[in-house]
Amino acid sequence: MKIYAVGGAIRDTLMGLPVHDIDYVVVGSSVEEMVAKGFRPVGKDFPVFLHPVTQAEYALARTERKTGKGYKGFNFYADPSVTLEQDLGRRDLTINAMAQEVGADGKQFGPIIDPYNGQEDLAAKVFRHVSDAFAEDPLRLLRIARFAARFPEFSVAPETLSALKAITQSGELNALSAERIWQELARGLIASKPMRLFQVLLDTGAARTILAPSLTTQLSEESFREELIAYFSLAGHSIEERCAIALINLSANEIRSWAECVRMPIDVRDFSEIFSDLRILVNKHPENSYQAVDVLAWFNRADVWRKPDRAQALLNLADKLGMHVSPLINAMRTTQAINTAEIIAGVAAEDRSNGERIGSAFESARLSAITAALAA
Repeated sequence: MKIYAVGGAIRDTLMGLPVHDIDYVVVGSSVEEMVAKGFRPVGKDFPVFLHPVTQAEYALARTERKTGKGYKGFNFYADPSVTLEQDLGRRDLTINAMAQEVGADGKQFGPIIDPYNGQEDLAAKVFRHVSDAFAEDPLRLLRIARFAARFPEFSVAPETLSALKAITQSGELNALSAERIWQELARGLIASKPMRLFQVLLDTGAARTILAPSLTTQLSEESFREELIAYFSLAGHSIEERCAIALINLSANEIRSWAECVRMPIDVRDFSEIFSDLRILVNKHPENSYQAVDVLAWFNRADVWRKPDRAQALLNLADKLGMHVSPLINAMRTTQAINTAEIIAGVAAEDRSNGERIGSAFESARLSAITAALAA
């Protein structure tokens, strides 16, 4: 048997990028031989094994045949007779269909094996699919969108764009699990140029299926796309900030609805919703016209009292985007400095076990502190 490093590890090495994980393919072996050599089988859909020492994943060379809907609708065939070229031929892009042999010492050696001209497309900075089977897997559309965000200098080959449109038209995007959709979107959002993720979804028609309806409508406007590009360049790379920016013009209800569709993590969803409410507050009160009651309502919405770090992150993001939130930042610091013991002491002794009465006292104290801070 022979072992090869394949896919992204070869691509990233050729691009001079750090390699964090290596995919290994084993050619000329069988399940029985792998087990006899101490590899532990873990694959459910196809034979994948963990190395007895490094615990790295090794997969038997395989071919695949489309048998059903979605990215899981495939039958895999793994056999010692399957060649490396056949295994590479089932991959998505030519730049991901390269390999290099791995020696007994675990190190790669010898020439890059490149049956589909991946190095040529890498030099030309082109995303090109390997075979017609590309369009059978709807997940590949999201992968290309994510790759476009990670490698923004690359273009999509015309024939590959046509294959991506065919995926959209087939309706198979509807067969993707919400979790996989979010996984690919999230990876694209935190990449160097997240707007490219959305551009591929727009160009292929997939945005109507994948994204929130209001977001798709907004993205069709050049002015909004340019605004997003500017905002992305100002913000950090966290998924919370990137997602909040992408959904900046959606209401909290719209965000909640879409978040359920793609199984967005609750903390990311909440950050986006609260940021949307903050934008509404800022737009409602230009310059220094904030009303204390509105500010307190947002503070309560953001749960400033129990989650001060998140509230600070929300205000910091708004500040980076040029929103006038310095009065809010000052008001938050003032209210957080309130002496809670003094507030409780100010409540009549017989009411100190009354949660509603205590809560009302805190609300009054906070409102007064915000009013004073805004007037300062």
